Amino acid sequence: MYNIHIPPVVKNLLIINVIFFAATFMFRTHDGGYYLVENLSVFYFDSPFFKIWQPITYMFMHSPANFAHIFFNMFAVFMFGGVLESRWGAKRFLNFYLITGLGALALQWGVQAFEVYQIVGTPVPGSTLSQIPNLTINQQQTLAGIYGGPMLGASGAVFGLLVAFGMLYPNTEMYIMFIPIPVKAKYLIPVYIVFELSMGVAKVQGDSVAHYAHLGGALIGFILVKLWKDKDNNRFYRYYE
Repeated sequence: MYNIHIPPVVKNLLIINVIFFAATFMFRTHDGGYYLVENLSVFYFDSPFFKIWQPITYMFMHSPANFAHIFFNMFAVFMFGGVLESRWGAKRFLNFYLITGLGALALQWGVQAFEVYQIVGTPVPGSTLSQIPNLTINQQQTLAGIYGGPMLGASGAVFGLLVAFGMLYPNTEMYIMFIPIPVKAKYLIPVYIVFELSMGVAKVQGDSVAHYAHLGGALIGFILVKLWKDKDNNRFYRYYE
């Protein structure tokens, strides 16, 4: 245990996320809600609940109702982020993490904007939203979810890390639950991406996971690795390849 090395950016990301998660339970609203969830998660850009800082702060928030949300995200940051930061260095790794998180949000917003446009004819109805007549129950529920539902979590950036790891270390063998044999990253991660795409398209009722945000993080991660690969000095962890 004393020999475990956690690079500085990964270490600080873990600490910040844990602090945000703990603080979530400390600040409650008068009606029993979570003040930080309502203010630091990110809302649709046309929502009255949207604040300018949310595209950054949402990456450090996790659901207070689901401990697995933060646990698995931070486990992935620790497992994959450490290797990538050691390869790229602190500055490039932090840029990658933040850019993929923003890319995740951009795709999620794009999908939401398209859904709003399909219903009301514009992606930014603003204050006129409540005055739009003849909406079906399903349309009202969709708009309520988009305008009133916050998005939070590091999952978009985590998917960027997964894709980067799979591209840079494709032959690394990985174990996953319920499969007793190792699977190479170049096979496992694409299957995971396809699963997220299918879930996003299916729109399963009751599914609150932002699948398109995951895909956005994965897409931006793929693009960045392609752009950076020629400049990659590949200083460490060559044995993964």
